[in-house]
Amino acid sequence: QVQLVESGGGVVQAGGSLRLSCAASGSFVSINGMGWYRRAPGKQRELVAIISSGGSANYVNSVRGRFTISRDNAKNTVSLQMNSLKLEDTAVYYCNARIRTAGQAKDVFITRDYWGQGTQVTVSS
Repeated sequence: QVQLVESGGGVVQAGGSLRLSCAASGSFVSINGMGWYRRAPGKQRELVAIISSGGSANYVNSVRGRFTISRDNAKNTVSLQMNSLKLEDTAVYYCNARIRTAGQAKDVFITRDYWGQGTQVTVSS
């Protein structure tokens, strides 16, 4: 059973910083891309940042220059350092990972997206 467990959310004043972390556990073959999404009240979920297994990162324009995504392949973790937080960054943040697991038959593998439970980030004025 593969699980993604997030930590690090909370309440912070505008201009402050928070760091989110996400750890993958369970039985799997490999982890491809990892990323962070968020859902603000009344809005659709949006991709915030994504990082490949090789370390290439991309960001939504609204966070570029303020947020930094990183991963530790040895520990199967992904983190999101959020600086200069704004009121509009308030949302539930979800960790995502595309993970390859072994199927029941020999040489059969399954790759699909897994999600964390979400962690609330609230930026106050």
